[in-house]
Amino acid sequence: MAPHDLLVDQSNAANPASHAHQMAATKLASVSHRYTANRRAVVDALLDLPGPATIGELLQAGEGLAQSSTYRNLVVLEQVGVVHRIVTSDDHARFELTEEITGEHHHHLICDDCGTIIDVLLDAEVEHALEASLTRAAAAHGFEGAHHRVDLVGRCRSCQS
Repeated sequence: MAPHDLLVDQSNAANPASHAHQMAATKLASVSHRYTANRRAVVDALLDLPGPATIGELLQAGEGLAQSSTYRNLVVLEQVGVVHRIVTSDDHARFELTEEITGEHHHHLICDDCGTIIDVLLDAEVEHALEASLTRAAAAHGFEGAHHRVDLVGRCRSCQS
């Protein structure tokens, strides 16, 4: 590793946004796409929001984002693995940066009534047991798993009232 590479790696550890932008640019470049100012603005908005966001929430959070270009950019960002789309029962897709981009593995609580999505982290012991169980299930069917996602669907506190 060259000395300047080491410096970039160290700055990424201290600056998650910088790492996210570098990863997004690399993924886009790998399929001959440019990391445009609008795509960068979408990633910035997703970094700033507390959880998965609808197009409307992205447009409010992002500076100067236009609805039509945001839709197009989300499609490209999803195709290259920068963004993950979550579809809920309310027919509004929500978007978040992928685990590879954020470095954070999490799961979701999804409200079946209002579509709210809450990011949740499982403790290490539970996560390890889940991974082991899923690996055994996959092996029993000759399936090779790459990663897992768990979405618990139910009703949020507000919708229970």
